[in-house]
Amino acid sequence: MSAALTSHEPATGALLWQGESGDVDDIVARARSGWPRWAAQPVAFRIETLRRFVNVVRAHEEELADLIARETGKPLWDARTEVTAVMAKIDTSVAAYSERTGQRRLEANLGARQSVRHKPHGVMAVLGPYNFPAHLPNGHIIPALLAGNAVIFKPSEKTPAVGEMMVRFYHEAGVPTDAVQLLLGGAEEGKALAAHADVAGILFTGSAQTGIAINRQFATQPGKILALEMGGNNPLVVWDTPEIGAAAALVIQSAFLSSGQRCTAASRLIVRDAIADALIAEVKKLADRLIVDHPHADPQPYMGPVIDNPTADGLTESFLYLMSHGGRPIKHMVRPQKGLPFLTPAIIDVTAMQERPDVELFGPLLQIVRVPDFETAIAEANSSRYGLSASLVGGSPEQYAQFWGNVRAGVINWNRPTNGASGTAPFGGVGVSGNHRPSAYYAADYCAYPVASAEIEQPRATIGIGLKDIDVSAMGD
Repeated sequence: MSAALTSHEPATGALLWQGESGDVDDIVARARSGWPRWAAQPVAFRIETLRRFVNVVRAHEEELADLIARETGKPLWDARTEVTAVMAKIDTSVAAYSERTGQRRLEANLGARQSVRHKPHGVMAVLGPYNFPAHLPNGHIIPALLAGNAVIFKPSEKTPAVGEMMVRFYHEAGVPTDAVQLLLGGAEEGKALAAHADVAGILFTGSAQTGIAINRQFATQPGKILALEMGGNNPLVVWDTPEIGAAAALVIQSAFLSSGQRCTAASRLIVRDAIADALIAEVKKLADRLIVDHPHADPQPYMGPVIDNPTADGLTESFLYLMSHGGRPIKHMVRPQKGLPFLTPAIIDVTAMQERPDVELFGPLLQIVRVPDFETAIAEANSSRYGLSASLVGGSPEQYAQFWGNVRAGVINWNRPTNGASGTAPFGGVGVSGNHRPSAYYAADYCAYPVASAEIEQPRATIGIGLKDIDVSAMGD
């Protein structure tokens, strides 16, 4: 029996959407049945269909942005940037498909040739997150469809309404209903989808805990493709710079954009002792000025709520844990609206803590670590199992080269925030941040597999060694 599902607006608590969970076996069977027809279409046809998807989104741009804002709680301006990213994904994916999975042929002797072409895997499952419920799953879905796969999209159970709207837009653009399908549900549906024998691969964005569980589940299934993006405990190192104001702004952007609910958000500010007091004072000044309000508020807020009350409760408990184990509060975490998951940005100096938890604190909570020298800063940046994003603010070109060469991360920036990665570059991490299957521009790599072929129009072969001599005497007249 299908389970009832609901989605509520984080900023108001109002019921936004309700529906029922899907039947995994039925949806997979339909995708499996419809996939060959979609895969058989010329790539030009698939490109044109997906370009129509951009037009559909553009026609509903404000509607989609409004729904994202309501269902996630992020400010409307932030939701609009997500919709822009959704539309930009097509051109980027077409360019990546051509560059990274294009056909290659090398002519050989006697009319023979060597060819390399790419084939789709089959039915791909996309498990989406709640923080970017349109953009991040779309970053898997578009490259997978372009390569000729069928897609089953299971949005986060916290953002089903956006997932439903996105699938409707794919269908309006002309993608066959059996080539891209919506699976609504929670953890049980996700587990069943990942375990299904007819699913050729899982493209996952979410927590390390869930990603590791999926990876363990796939350990005995090497024939399935698995792309994991599992967040981070990201370091932002601020070193010698006369631009303390600009450095503080980069800290705020890195730590508190989207209420800190970005996998690339800075969780740890690592700063040189000599400039720490001046920088922290400037960061606190800016943090005190940040407007925290509902998505459609006027003036526009910098931050909305986090996704729900359990998440807000967990972050509050994390702040109290850090404070009770040696952390020194710079700016306390406050719940300004009773019963709703609004949080003020929090800053805490954890330099004196003996053991700092290596966890992803997915919200507006910034930890500060003071260090005496650059080598210690690099060691501190690397003191994590995660390895998604890292940034150096200030420092010399030589220090940035040292930072780039020694910090373990898939995204490494200089004088830029830790978040806001470009779609025209690979996006992924190492350690428990990912499994070396970066997305964005490199998503083409895991959406199709290369096939090498030796080809000639007529059979040509002789055996010139290892044959017995012909017995002429045994041959008839």
